[in-house]
Amino acid sequence: MLKVDQLYKKFGGKPALKGVSFEVQKGEIFGLLGHNGAGKSTTMGIILGMIAPSSGSVSIGGVDVQKQHPEALRKVGAIFESPAFYEYMSGWDNLKVLMELSGKFIAKDVEEVVERVGLTERIKSKVGTYSHGMRQRLALAQALLPEPEILLLDEPTDGLDPEGIKWFRDFILNLRKERGMTVLFNSHLLSEVEQMCDRVAIIRKGERVFEGEIKDLRDDQKMFRIEAEPEGLLKEVVARHQGKAQADRFIFPPDFRMPALVKDFVNSDGEISSIEPVYRSLEDVYLEVSQK
Repeated sequence: MLKVDQLYKKFGGKPALKGVSFEVQKGEIFGLLGHNGAGKSTTMGIILGMIAPSSGSVSIGGVDVQKQHPEALRKVGAIFESPAFYEYMSGWDNLKVLMELSGKFIAKDVEEVVERVGLTERIKSKVGTYSHGMRQRLALAQALLPEPEILLLDEPTDGLDPEGIKWFRDFILNLRKERGMTVLFNSHLLSEVEQMCDRVAIIRKGERVFEGEIKDLRDDQKMFRIEAEPEGLLKEVVARHQGKAQADRFIFPPDFRMPALVKDFVNSDGEISSIEPVYRSLEDVYLEVSQK
């Protein structure tokens, strides 16, 4: 659905992107993760045709964004950076103006989208009276009005309270479930990316340093927290089973069997209080690649 191929970009002679590549498949939610200033928004701006790359290409649904910009963006709805609206106009009038700039205003379509994002009661109020959460819902309504095949979301939950973040997350997940929507989700919030996305790419200093599936991050290592006495004996037994200590956990090879370790430890007169499996999280991966 979206292909980003070897994007390079310089601002004032300084590199902002250094060969960033990734692909987003139809119907998946893909997370673009990185520190502020890593290059996420620059990548998003190039995808939307708002920033020209120094080299590289982007295609949406097989259509090149740089060469066939209007045609490529017909498939796209987006929330990019801070959504701007006319403060003195109502939410309804803002949507009307924005729709008329790019096509025909159809009241019925607007009513359906406004109801979907939960703004029906306030859509006729001036945007100047809206809370941050309501502005984000209005931005989401605007993004959905072209009936897009792919949504590009640039830090959409930034500044929202926990309730607003949960609403937004549930809405996007339901949108994918009900309509098969493809979503590129740009964020620096690890927990949100982990809960929403099927796959993730991590950008660090303008380079893609990791790409993989969220589910694989939880399953690719066998790790446990083990409370046992004596500690010295535990370390010896762990080493005999090709394990090693890392912080408060023990890491073992893929073919490791915990019952064998327990039997060995108990037969060596040790006592085990608890064993807890530990799954490698997106945060673990993020810290690993960010510190390289």
